[in-house]
This record gives sequence, structure tokens and C-alpha cells, in this order.
Amino acid sequence: MDELTHYLDNQPHNELHPSEIAKLLKDLDDKSFSQAVQFIPKELIADVALELPDRYFEDVLESFTAQEIAESLTELESDDQTDFIQELEERDVEMAKEVFEELDSEDQADILQLKQYDEDEAGAYMQVELYTAGLEQNVHDVINNFATLRRNDELENINYLFVTDKEKKLRYGVGLDNLLIFDFDKTLKENIEESAEKFKPITAKDHDNINDVVKKFQEYDLNSMPVVDEHGVLLGRITSDDIYDIINEQATDQMYHLAGVNDDAEEDEDIFKAGKARAIWLSVNLFTAIAASLVIGLFEETLQSIVALAILMPIVASMGGNAGTQSLTVVVRQLALGDIAKHDAFRTIKKEVLLSLVNGLFFAIIMGIIASVWFDRGMLGIVIALSMIINLLSAGFFGSMVPLLLKKLDVDPAIGSTVILTTVTDVVGFFSFLGLATLILL
Repeated sequence: MDELTHYLDNQPHNELHPSEIAKLLKDLDDKSFSQAVQFIPKELIADVALELPDRYFEDVLESFTAQEIAESLTELESDDQTDFIQELEERDVEMAKEVFEELDSEDQADILQLKQYDEDEAGAYMQVELYTAGLEQNVHDVINNFATLRRNDELENINYLFVTDKEKKLRYGVGLDNLLIFDFDKTLKENIEESAEKFKPITAKDHDNINDVVKKFQEYDLNSMPVVDEHGVLLGRITSDDIYDIINEQATDQMYHLAGVNDDAEEDEDIFKAGKARAIWLSVNLFTAIAASLVIGLFEETLQSIVALAILMPIVASMGGNAGTQSLTVVVRQLALGDIAKHDAFRTIKKEVLLSLVNGLFFAIIMGIIASVWFDRGMLGIVIALSMIINLLSAGFFGSMVPLLLKKLDVDPAIGSTVILTTVTDVVGFFSFLGLATLILL
């Protein structure tokens, strides 16, 4: 707590950063945390609550009144205000209602407007605070107006001026660097007409899927993007900081899904909920493990005859599983980044199979020699070498094909891929190794 109070005391009030406060709070134990929350500047309450992990949300707010929370909420942009209210509604509907009613009518209208969108729509991520001007406005007046807004802290993170017509339809997007070299005595229309195509904005419609918007940001290296309705009327903008958050969330989702974990359940403090979500995939994995064991059971006599097979068997399965996971991870990530086109499936599978073949041959030779020397049976080395090549080939093939197939079926490629792949590599590995041993060694 001393670190937090030191930071608050020694930082200029207008330079206090919510993320730094949140970082210091996370390092405190429960008792110190409850005490330290009292020192958060009132205008930063909402911002700090959003910066902290979800489990701290209620712990921060329980120390403040609805009016104090509402006052801090007015310091946020409309998209963050909406996120805050929605988060609060999930935890305490009555408190959320009280806070909402404390806000002025303009903030309430903005929140209600943004709440109407589904979480996968562009409109849910936009903020309605914009720097706009009409085509007929004089550039000098536009710049003076912008300066006034900035001095009053009514706008922040502004990179573009959005130019609209009389019907409020978006016509152009002008970077501030371009605005400064315009002829100040002319109107925006007169300046823009000289090179109109240069100022045509890249836009998103409010009901567009947010994943498509993320791809546009990455493709065109944007700082912000205007959001319009189906008639072209300007509604708001999406900024790069929101896009970074979305990309981080998507990366987290992929990691969790590959491990058979539900991201929403893991963020919840309820042990039963998280355990239940994990148990579902563990149950699936149990049945796939039984399937692999049944394959082993088919070769019970072979295993009894040659004990060395039981010692070497896990090596074949493990190598296949790891090789398959490598292919799977690469393909899932490339699909998420849009690096694999619809016609690219064959090229992707071919590459992964060739990589697996090269690695398979390399490690087959190494393991074949080791097994031959270890158990003084040359043919045993040949058996494990051949089975390793077969299993790594199947790992490369299925590791690339499974996510591509799931993508084709409009299923998240990360969900279930690991379980399917593990089953394939175990079954193929055990069957090829024990099958070849039965044919060659007995």
C-alpha cells in the first residue's frame, strides 16, 4: 500500500494513470487492497475498475457510492462507459440502475445506443465522441473549434477529422497532418476537391462483424475507423486501443480452446463453474484414451512376448502427439490471422506433411539405432523407426487437416482440435508400432 500512496502523492494529478494504479493494487493482499482502494482519486474509480482483472471489479466499487461511481464514469469515453455498465449489470443489477440514473441524459443516450448491438458487431465497440465538420466549413474555423475542444478535454486520441454533408453522411476522412497544410482561407470542400480520392475513408458498418473490422485495421494499419449505418450516416468511430484488446482476447480464446478450457469459466471465481467446463473436455479425452487402450489390447500377446515394446511404445505416441501439436498450433494461428486463403488448404497440408516426413526420417534413424543397441535387436530398431515415420506423417496430415476442416464447417478451429489430434496420433502410433512388431518380430 505504501507504493500506491507514494505514487499518488508524487504524481501530478493530471498525469495519474489508471493502469499504473491497477498494477500496484494487484500486488496487495486482500486487507491492504481494501484499504488502498480508498485512496483512488474519485475521478479514476471507473477507469481503474476496468483496468483490473474482473475478479477485482466488485471489490473496488463496494467502497464507493453510486453517485461517486457515476461521476467517475463521466470521465470515460462512451464505449468504456457502456462496458462498465454492462459489467456492473452482470454483478449487481440494482447498483447498475442507480449508477445509470445518476448520469446525465446525454451519457445515458450514448450507453443505450451502444448496448443495442450484439457483442460481435462493430457498433458494440465504437465510441460516439467524434471530431466532425461540414463540407462548407472554413478550415480556419475548424482548427479553432478543434483547439477549443482539446483545451476543454472534450476529445482525446484524435487523428482524423470526419467530414460530413448536410445529411450527416460521411464523405471524407482527413488526417490532422493534412488538415494543417490546407489553405486556411478555403472551405474543406474546396481543399479536398483537389485530391478527393486521397481522403476517401475506410469505413465499417455498425452491424459488421468485429472480426472483419480487426482485419481491416491490420490490413490498412489504421489508428481509427469511422462507423456508419446502412445509409452512410456517421455514428461513431472504433479506435486502435479497442482493436488491441480484441486481438488479445482472441489470442487468449485460442490458447484456452486448444487446451480444452472455457475462457469465460476461467475468469469466473466460481470453482464449480470452471471445474465443470474443464470436466467436459476431460470426459471426452477419457473416452479417446480408452479407444487408444483398446488398440493396445488387440496386441496383448505381442506385448507379453516382447516386453521391450511396452518400454518403447510411449515414445512413438509422444513424438506423434508433439509433432501434431506443432502443425495444429501453426495452422490454427495462421487461420486466425487470415494468412491461409480458401484455396490454400492443399499447400498448407502439403507443407506440414513434408515437414513431418523430414523430421520423421531424422528421428526414426536416431531412435532406430538407440532401440537396436539398447535391446540388442536390430529388427526392433527397424520396427520403431517405421512406426515413427508413419505416426509423424499422420500427425502432420491431421494436425493441418483437422483445423482446416473445422474452419470449412464454420466451427472455431481451436475447439476440439487437440482432442481429435491426440486420439489420431495415439491410435495410429500404437497400431503401427504394435502391428509392425507382430508382423516382423513374431
